This record gives sequence, structure tokens and C-alpha cells, in this order.
Amino acid sequence: MTFRQFAFRNVARNKRLYAAYYLSSLFTVMVFFTFSIFAFHPELSGDGMNSSVRQGMNISSGIIYVFSFFFILYSMSSFLQSRKREFGLLMIQGMSMKQIRMMVFLENTIIGIAATISGILLGLVFAKFILLVAENVLVLEGGLDFYFPVQAIVITFISFVILFFIISIFVSYVLRSRKLIELIKSNKKSKGEPKANIFLTILAILLLGSGYVVALLVEGVMVITAMLPVIIVVTIGTYLLFTQLSVYVIGRLKSNKSIFWRRTNMILLSDLSFRMKDNARTFFLVAIISTVAFSAIGTLFGFQTTLTSELKKSQPNSVTFTSEEDEEDNKSLINKKLEEANIETKQANGILNYYRYGDNLSLIANESDFNRFSTLIGEDPIEVNDGEIVVVEFTGSNYGETDELLQQEVLLTSGEKLKANDVIYSKALPAQDSYYVVSDHDHSKLPKPEFKDYYTAWHVMSGESGLIKVAEELYEEIPVYKLFVLDYRIYSLNKQFASVLFVGLFIGIVFFVSAGSFLYFRLYTDLDEDKQKFKAIMKMGLTEKELSKVLSRQIALLFFTPIIVAIVHGAVALTALSNLFYHNLADVSAIVLGVFLAIQIIYYFIVRYFYTRQIKAVL
Repeated sequence: MTFRQFAFRNVARNKRLYAAYYLSSLFTVMVFFTFSIFAFHPELSGDGMNSSVRQGMNISSGIIYVFSFFFILYSMSSFLQSRKREFGLLMIQGMSMKQIRMMVFLENTIIGIAATISGILLGLVFAKFILLVAENVLVLEGGLDFYFPVQAIVITFISFVILFFIISIFVSYVLRSRKLIELIKSNKKSKGEPKANIFLTILAILLLGSGYVVALLVEGVMVITAMLPVIIVVTIGTYLLFTQLSVYVIGRLKSNKSIFWRRTNMILLSDLSFRMKDNARTFFLVAIISTVAFSAIGTLFGFQTTLTSELKKSQPNSVTFTSEEDEEDNKSLINKKLEEANIETKQANGILNYYRYGDNLSLIANESDFNRFSTLIGEDPIEVNDGEIVVVEFTGSNYGETDELLQQEVLLTSGEKLKANDVIYSKALPAQDSYYVVSDHDHSKLPKPEFKDYYTAWHVMSGESGLIKVAEELYEEIPVYKLFVLDYRIYSLNKQFASVLFVGLFIGIVFFVSAGSFLYFRLYTDLDEDKQKFKAIMKMGLTEKELSKVLSRQIALLFFTPIIVAIVHGAVALTALSNLFYHNLADVSAIVLGVFLAIQIIYYFIVRYFYTRQIKAVL
């Protein structure tokens, strides 16, 4: 048997040992290949919108490729960490450190090529489904038909063969030479009782607390100013949380006899401080990566939600037409298209007169026009007596010139001056700022306006689903600055954000699944040690039910501790985002964090099942 055959058979005969590393590598290749399928799709090389999607995909592929390098490198390092004893046994049989490095290089090359080919094949199997999902998410008019992605296959294969080759050389080169006795007894070496530094423990609480307080209290543009300092403070606090604060809390629990001696808590807590100390870097990495995933996706969805929400609030009517002259032809065309699409509407017409007061132009509407448009959207009419004037502020807005208008005086041609002393809130007219409403009689006595708009609004009663198609037909004949169709504007906005959301969601999922893989590797690093430990404890009377309970709690702590920290970080970050946009993102935050938590729970049950089965197999 040659040395190459030995390396190949070593991989083939130890499927369980190599499975986790192989599957994580396969997933990484598949994600990159999927992005390449999008990036080189013929439909994404046409107009400006599609080309921008393609550009986003290319950038995302680069991000995923760089991240893949570090992820696979970490996975390989964790994989080798669990093989110290195996290397020691091979050295007893006469293998030199140089040969071990060559063996690791060949094994990694074999797994890398196999994962690359498998990832590409698996990507091809799901390509049609993924393209169908992307077609709907990206809101592409032309669709994304299936094609055989020769260019994507070549790029992916060459890229990852090079990546695995570099990692194989790097890992085999840095593989340290240890004494034989250290390798053989690596799982029996005492780690010493972990001790927490009180100063660093208090510092962790102060850093996290101060970071949270600042992030939750700042508003508006101050959120951007405080962002970098808060990120630095919370990141350092997170590291100290896992390295110091967690060890301190576990130490306090162990010193509490009522907790430590309760049922199986002794088994759980006895080595929990060791595990927290050993896994601190992994927990820190997972928490930060997951926080980035939560915050990135939450920010993208939150920004889109804010824009669409503000658009809906600012435009109470489904269709509006504004022009400087009374264009009956265009209004008739709009009515005709709405009737042909079986869209039932209510219509209102009016003239909006604007007057200059100082440096600002202010709308002054008469009572009849205002009530006509307010009734159209379901608001109660108002009554304005002669000699009175009312300031209207747009409902739900944080802008306007209400205070300025309350101080201004409106001069009539009769010489009479009107001053407002009342403010109401309404969505009747889509004015950019606050405006006046006077009686019809007083309105007739106003001087010639600076300029005026002929304004028509249609409020849809039924058949709203056909508005987008009607809008597309109307915009071919009517300028976009005159015609506003709410559904079409929201559709266009979603279309513009679709590619960014899709890319962000994909990268977020990659980061999150990678974080879960880090935990999986860390868990399996201690598998052999756990087998020996629980085999000894079972001889002392531990039941199989109690064993399952201990393992479930142990794995749950490993999986959910960094995720819970990440969820808290993400919730604070999304709250700060709400303060930046002055828009409540509680629903978006709950959905994003809830989905990721659900994924982690599913991942936990799968890993718990296989890990528990491995432990019980040796009992």
C-alpha cells in the first residue's frame, strides 16, 4: 500500500470523523456556486436594473469566497485538534512529523476536491428551485429560466480547488511538532481550575451595560455617530463575557450547595467552567457573526419597511394626478384605464393655491376642497367660519411648519388679516408641509396665488390588484411627475431593494449556518473525552434517562449561550435602528430574530440526536 493509498483509505474508513468537515465544506461550495449561477445568468446581463443585480451577486460571491477561506481554515483546525491522539499513535508506529504533514495535506486535498464536486452537483440539483425562488424575490420581469451554468461550474471548481490547495499547504505547514507523550495523553492532560478575574468580570458588565444604554438612548443622526464606539465597547464586553463573567457565574453556582447537589447538576456544572473557558473564543466568534447576520438582515428589511410605510402614510389615495393646467384628456385616460381594468374608484377634484410667506410657499385651501378630499379617504369634514383660519398638519409626520404658520398673518384683498389659532391633523391633501384652510368666502378674497395646481385623486374601492398593470400603461403616456400610483411606487421600491435583500439574506444565512458549524465542530472536538467520562459515570449508577437529560442541557448551553447573546445584541442594534429612522421596527426585529432562533432550535435537535447516539454507542 502506497502512502497516497493510505491517506485515501484513512478518509474512506473514518467517515464519521471526516463527515462534519466534508459537509461544511460542501455547503460552502454550494452557496458560492449558487451565487455564481445568478451572477452569470443571461437574464442578469441586460438592462440597468438586472445588471445592478448581477453586480451585487458578484460582490457577494467575493465576500462569500473570502469568508469561506477563513471558515474552512477554522473547520480544518478544529478537525485536527480532535486528532492529536491519532497522530501520536501513528508516530509510535514510525511515522515522522513530515509524513503526518503530507498525510494531512493529501487528506485535505481529497476532501476538498470531493466537497467541490459534490457542492457543484448538489447546486445543479436545486438550481431550478433556487432560480424560481430568486425570480419571485428579486421581482424580475423577464424571469430566470434554467440554463446549464458552464461558466459558473468552471469558476467555482477552479476557485475552490485553489482555495483547498492553499489551505492544505497552510495547515500542513503550521501543524506543530509535539512530543509523543503530549499527543498520546492530550485527552488526559489536566487543564487546571479556571479562575475569573474580578476586575475583568466587572469590566465586562460595565462595557456591555454602557454600550446598551448609549445604543438605546441616542436618536436620529446621533445613532450613526455613536455606532463605532458602541460596536467596539460591546465587542470587547462580549469577549470578556465568555472568558471571565461566565466562569465567575458558574463558580458562584458551584459554590451554592442547594444548586450544585440538586439531581444531576453536579455532573453538568463540574466541567462547565472548563468548557466555557475552552469554548470562549468559539462562543465569541459565533456571537459576533450571528449579531452581524441579525443586524444586516434586520437593517435591510427595516430600511425597506420604513420607506414603504412612509410612502403609504404620505399618500392616502391610490392614484393622484397633478398638473399646472386642467388636463381633462389625461384625467379621462386615467378613468378609462381604471374602468377597463374593472377597478372601482371614488374621485375628487380641486385647485390648490400656493402663496409666498417669507422664504416659504404655503398652500391655502378652501373649506369645500378640503372637505371633498377628506371625505374621499373617510375623514370627517370640518367647518371653518368666515374670519377664521385653521392650520392642517399631515397626520403622523414629524415635519412641517406648523409653528411658523401659527405666527403668520394672511392678508385678504379687503384688508382684513387672518391669524390661525387652531391646529388639526389630516391626510386629506398630500402637502409637503403644514398648510392653511379658510372658508370659501374668505378664500375668494385672497390675492392672486404664486402658482396653482389642478389636483385629482382616485380612492380605490375594489380591484386594487390590477393597479400595477394600469400604471405601467399610463406611464407610457403620462409623465411620472404628474401621475402617482401608490401600488406601482411600492412595487418599484420593492424591486429596487429586492436584489439587496436577496444578497443580504443569503449572506446572513451563510454566516449563521457557519456559526452553527463552529459550534458543531467544537462539540465534536470533546467527543472522545465525553465518551470516556460518561462511560465511567454510568458505572456509578447514572441512568440512561439522566444521561440524556445531562447531554441535552450540556448541548443546549453550548448552542444557545452565544445565540442568546447575539439575539440580545441584535435586538439592541435594531432598536437603535428604529431610533435612527424614527420608525418602530419591533415587528421586523421579531420576525428576523425569531426565524434565526427557529433555525438554531432545529439545528440543536439534529445535533443532539446524533451526538447522544454517539455517546450511548460506547456504554
